Amino acid sequence: MRQLVITSGKGGTGKTTVTASLVALAGEKVVADADVEAPNQHLLLNPQIMEKGEYKGAKMAIKDPKKCEQCGKCEEYCRFNAIKDMEVDPTGCEGCGVCVFVCPTGALRLEEVTTGVTMVSKTDYGSFSHALLEIGAEGSGKLVTEVRRNAEKILQDEPLLLIDGPPGIGCPVIASLTGTDLALIVSEPSVSGRHDLERIHQVTQHFGVDALACINKWDLSPEMSKDIKKYCEDKGVNLVGKIPFDPEVMDVYKQGLPVERLLKTKAGEAIEEIWDHVREHLFNNKKSNIKEED
Repeated sequence: MRQLVITSGKGGTGKTTVTASLVALAGEKVVADADVEAPNQHLLLNPQIMEKGEYKGAKMAIKDPKKCEQCGKCEEYCRFNAIKDMEVDPTGCEGCGVCVFVCPTGALRLEEVTTGVTMVSKTDYGSFSHALLEIGAEGSGKLVTEVRRNAEKILQDEPLLLIDGPPGIGCPVIASLTGTDLALIVSEPSVSGRHDLERIHQVTQHFGVDALACINKWDLSPEMSKDIKKYCEDKGVNLVGKIPFDPEVMDVYKQGLPVERLLKTKAGEAIEEIWDHVREHLFNNKKSNIKEED
């Protein structure tokens, strides 16, 4: 079984579009959406939820009023200002446990709290592991690990785990990236897109994950696309495709059409060529690059 993660250094580059197209192109596989804070792959795959589970990713201080003597030590020692008038503010508590340690009467204890939900679903394209973190909750990296663990549990004979990664370079990205066989970085021709390509490439290097790159909406700024191509050449990153800007992609989304319809767009045709390169690299370990073009 091989693991492919679609990633980027920023949001809005087109990761989900690329992933959805690859879902339609790949044969047998399991799909995982590792963007647990703002997931949207389910909007395209129309999953039927088969299993649901609570995710307890944080601890919070709970007070027993019968034991509390109102001494104020908990409020004094809390560095997050999460205790006021000897009452714990659930939105401010970080679960560090200092209040529990300093309480002379044992009136405080730490309890795990539910901060999200995990889901295993079935779709027309195979099994699908996804999750949703509560607004403002922490522990997104750990929840991504749960998503991947659930995906690996439901893998049978499928040769591919396809992961729609979260944006950025933080904990959830690291959790989605580590231990995978290949990362496909989706960039865009802008100053921020170029910079964030650098950042996510550095992350893949740090964790020893091979990386390929593609440029989405490349024709919106051919000059910046050339700059990104030069960066890839200088750093030894295989640039495996350039996807044109295509308003028809948004029409597919707005009409709620199946993801196969993406492949009939100009963007989808470019992604199909990208998949050929990715598949060769992933399963045959053959490195390929796009042909020289302006």
